[in-house]
Amino acid sequence: MQEYKVLLKLQSGEEKEITVSETVTFLELAEKYEDPDRPVALARFNGHLQELHRTIATDGTLSYVSMTHKDGRRTYRRSVTFLMQNAVEKIWDNKVQVRVLHSLGQGYYCEFMEPDMSYMETTPEMLLSLKIKMMELVDENLPITKNNVRTTDAEELFHRIGMEDKARLLRYRRSSRVNLYELNGTVDYFYGYMLPCTGMLQYFDIVSYGEGFVILFPYKNPTVVEPLETSEKLYLTLEESRDWSRMLEVGTIGYLNDAISQGRGQEIMLLQEALMEQKIGDLAARISQNPKNKFIMIAGPSSSGKTTFSNRLSIQLMAKGLIPHPIGLDDYYVDRDKCPKDEDGKFDFECLESIDVELFNKDMAALLAGEEVEIPSFNFKTGRREYRGRKLKLGVDDVLVIEGIHGLNDKLSYSLPADSKFRIYISALTQLNIDEHNPLSTTDGRLLRRIVRDARTRGTTAQETIAMWDSVRRGEEKYIFPFQDGADAFFNSALVYEVAALKIYAEPLLFQIPKDCEQYDEAKRLLKFLDYFLPLPSEGINNNSLLREFIGGGCFNL
Repeated sequence: MQEYKVLLKLQSGEEKEITVSETVTFLELAEKYEDPDRPVALARFNGHLQELHRTIATDGTLSYVSMTHKDGRRTYRRSVTFLMQNAVEKIWDNKVQVRVLHSLGQGYYCEFMEPDMSYMETTPEMLLSLKIKMMELVDENLPITKNNVRTTDAEELFHRIGMEDKARLLRYRRSSRVNLYELNGTVDYFYGYMLPCTGMLQYFDIVSYGEGFVILFPYKNPTVVEPLETSEKLYLTLEESRDWSRMLEVGTIGYLNDAISQGRGQEIMLLQEALMEQKIGDLAARISQNPKNKFIMIAGPSSSGKTTFSNRLSIQLMAKGLIPHPIGLDDYYVDRDKCPKDEDGKFDFECLESIDVELFNKDMAALLAGEEVEIPSFNFKTGRREYRGRKLKLGVDDVLVIEGIHGLNDKLSYSLPADSKFRIYISALTQLNIDEHNPLSTTDGRLLRRIVRDARTRGTTAQETIAMWDSVRRGEEKYIFPFQDGADAFFNSALVYEVAALKIYAEPLLFQIPKDCEQYDEAKRLLKFLDYFLPLPSEGINNNSLLREFIGGGCFNL
């Protein structure tokens, strides 16, 4: 029997040199050497992710990915979703289907469906039965097995068992083979890695919400499922997005590919842009109806399209008889030498203290009082605030459109009357699903936007953008998401066709990332995701589209 030398790097920081046989799995080594209080989801062998059922086939370096790492969380959530599918199948014998629709809090919002995929009412009794059955399957510690099959065979299988969205998705796969997973008689295709057995899936909860339910997962603590924390406004915005996708007849990637292949791509673009323009116009009408609205505060996570949205909203406000003036909170940065630093000793440009809050409030209060104020500009090259003669004075019809990360935080604008502020939360909340049981990550959509934009406008490589993304996400969780429910309006900036258009720009950038770097696995995952989409040429995209902020060719001076 072949043996291999392995340098094992444990989560505790300890390192061991071990010799293992070719039959030993990554899971067996984790059970022997890792702390059980730090459950693992994946192995990283010689720099690349591996599922835990795999065995070692060469000398190398081994470490483990925890359940709290982003790749570990994805793997755990995927596996629990599969467990839920099997439980539904065993309880109701295909008389009930379950559809995973989108993320909500630290969970997935789901609905029960009739066999023809029409809506079915969710009852407390159904949820209790589902949770009990899932726990029984966990206790049985059933294997989750992986099989590589021909793509055409998988497509035929999903047609036969009524998973039409999955069959439609596979119809456009270029690869001749795909990996299917099987659990207790349930077979499915998933976008990514899985855990090897149900015994590792004991941490979840199921709670009723809206017209369906949310299946909750651990987040920062791998053995603790926190209560559902979400926004009713966010849920309603996501439901509105579902209505839009139904109107466009594009609810999954497969349907979008159908539309593109049938020559309906331009029609989808125009319909989506018309719906978005109508939404922006409705917002402007709502703002203009109240003369006390003087400060339009806009905030949202990275790559939500805040700048283009602000410009388009300003045009709609002008159409309603108002005179908008854009102000970027970046111009109120403190001088670089006064900027706080984070735990790594780097400038923390995302914390509230990086903004001169006192000066901002002084200027805004003066404007509200009818005084003339000179607005600063921040020089990012010198790291200092400058004054360049830009003076403002608010008349009866003037409003300020203020865009920045802390726009929804009342600590930023503490001196301004509450009724003078209209707060807008903007985010790219995708309307597409991959298929029946795989929601499309809104975070992935924003990351692709940023990769394309930063390469075009800042000369930043995809590798560099991916490397900084975790830090960006931490800032969003700390400074943006906690304040979203205080918004007067939510705006969804996602475009149903955008990933098909971004594909043309993003793929070459992702292919440049070398295999031996830390960001390669993430690039590989994104490339697999993009491979699901047929490309959509960007020539037909409106020059005022939010997507133009990222791919270029827009009419606004960004």
